[in-house]
Amino acid sequence: MNLSQRSTEVEIMDDLACRGPVVDQTLRELDFINKWLGGNAVTLSAVKRLLARAASPVVIADLGCGSGDMLARVARWAQANGIAMRGVGIDANPHIVAFARAHHPQLQLSFEAVNVFSDAFRKQTFDIIVATLFTHHFTHAELVALFQSLKTQARVAIVVNDIHRHPLAYYSIKWLTQAFSRSAMVKFDAPLSVRRSFTRSEWKHILAEAGLERYKLRWRWAFRWQLVIDTTAAMLPR
Repeated sequence: MNLSQRSTEVEIMDDLACRGPVVDQTLRELDFINKWLGGNAVTLSAVKRLLARAASPVVIADLGCGSGDMLARVARWAQANGIAMRGVGIDANPHIVAFARAHHPQLQLSFEAVNVFSDAFRKQTFDIIVATLFTHHFTHAELVALFQSLKTQARVAIVVNDIHRHPLAYYSIKWLTQAFSRSAMVKFDAPLSVRRSFTRSEWKHILAEAGLERYKLRWRWAFRWQLVIDTTAAMLPR
């Protein structure tokens, strides 16, 4: 498998009309994968550092929110630590948004079916914008345009958690999903997600073209990039 360049092949999940049991199973399995391979911690550790910098109540948007599990984890941590927070999950697939709404009724979260490139979304502002396993779904040019918009929409920071394109990451997730997944979508999309993901130099080019200079890009286990973009004049916490 040639991983020297990002793949442009389309994932099944990119079909905004996809719905039904296969989508529900996929969302549950993705939550499981993120939990046990350490992916959740990449997002949570960054958000926890940033919450102290935002005015209360903190407004957090989760782009490509999927099942809503990540936003729910942030909300529960904020609640346990006495931080007032309003969470907004954003996903372009209305069927996925319906799944998220149904699975987190006990938390004060809202979920919106809206495209991040739409005027309806671009008019909204938040304190912190989170994107977990979301950015690899877009082309280089689309990401430049997206970050140019997001930098004016986030009052404090943007937190990105996405995959490092690497042979070990590709073959590991391909083997694990073939062996244990019951979702045809996961078996197809998970390895492809690695092929569509990023190297450090690719991230730097995207951010430079978007006019972003104040950021921290760190490698995290397992084969994740943790990108924290400061959208205020303050320095990022170390």
